[in-house]
Amino acid sequence: MILKKISILNYRNIREATLDLSSKMNCLIGQNGVGKTNFLDAVYYLSFCRSAFNPVDSQVITHDQDFFVLEGTYENESGDSERIYCGMKRGVKKHFKRNKKEYRRLSQHIGLIPLIFVSPSDSVLIEGGSEERRRLMDVVISQYDNPYIEALSRYNKALQQRNALLRMEEEPDQALLEIWEEEMASQGELIFRKREAFVQELIPIFQSIYQTVSCGSEVVSLSYVSHCQRGPLLEVIRRDRLKDRAVGYSLHGIHRDDLEMLIDGYPMRREGSQGQSKTFVLALKLAQFDFLKRTASTTVPLLLLDDIFDKLDARRVEQIVKLVSGENYGQIFITDTNRDHLDQILAHNGFDYRLFEVDGGEIRERKEELYVQA
Repeated sequence: MILKKISILNYRNIREATLDLSSKMNCLIGQNGVGKTNFLDAVYYLSFCRSAFNPVDSQVITHDQDFFVLEGTYENESGDSERIYCGMKRGVKKHFKRNKKEYRRLSQHIGLIPLIFVSPSDSVLIEGGSEERRRLMDVVISQYDNPYIEALSRYNKALQQRNALLRMEEEPDQALLEIWEEEMASQGELIFRKREAFVQELIPIFQSIYQTVSCGSEVVSLSYVSHCQRGPLLEVIRRDRLKDRAVGYSLHGIHRDDLEMLIDGYPMRREGSQGQSKTFVLALKLAQFDFLKRTASTTVPLLLLDDIFDKLDARRVEQIVKLVSGENYGQIFITDTNRDHLDQILAHNGFDYRLFEVDGGEIRERKEELYVQA
């Protein structure tokens, strides 16, 4: 899928922008805080029906405005046009449309335009709690497996209902408790199998990309940890029901799953440098791109790279430049404050590109010859 044109109105600090885009490389340059990431977030929104950074839709509207509108014109592999529209007024439900037809459920849109977004905020995958790493799995799997979204929704509903019963002052209805536990177990085991298959296929791709970027300097590993590995999930959930009742929430289930991240056999969170951590996350995201490319309805995902070169040494930058300049990737959006990095990428191959300058929420295309250092 290729994003041919995008129109943005009142999205964060971008008051108005209409851009024709390159089918290969779109580079945005500008200082920190001027709106480069907000542009990428608008592209992300058109794929996922939400912001990558803020779950509250009304908070992405420009401060002194009452609405926002995003419109994207895409072209699929068959050459057919897809028009995606999203608009929202403060205090009113947002509207999301495909070719002027509104979706009944937003989940129907997920996966139509697969996308991988790499940003500095991804450091939370290593430094943050397990919910961040579960979300990473969910975001990718949901783009090629729509029933997975439904299973997650049913599991989370059952979990909320069970937790509500556990928090009751009086003794909860045992039959009702068992119903929600059975729903958690059946949906949870389905989710577990899909996550497990995804991680097992992802690991060798991830390790190969990391070795390329790091030039073999370190050995990294990734493993999936789940309560489902302890036996039938229903038994695991019921085993500690008294303890759950005491704390007032469910201690076991796939909502506690995690990804263990290691470098040279030690936890990445504790042992990894800034450069190693950034390389780890980048390799993980590029592995997900490769995975989606092979599974997501035969379409090449969009790749969004936000300020990826910061904290990396010259050797790793060079390897990343070679990777993203290769034929494996489709349409790429990349931001940086350093023009030299983008020149390296553009000079590495003769593909089509567009260069945009961002300043104070305004985005202007720069028409100029590529500068390449001798």
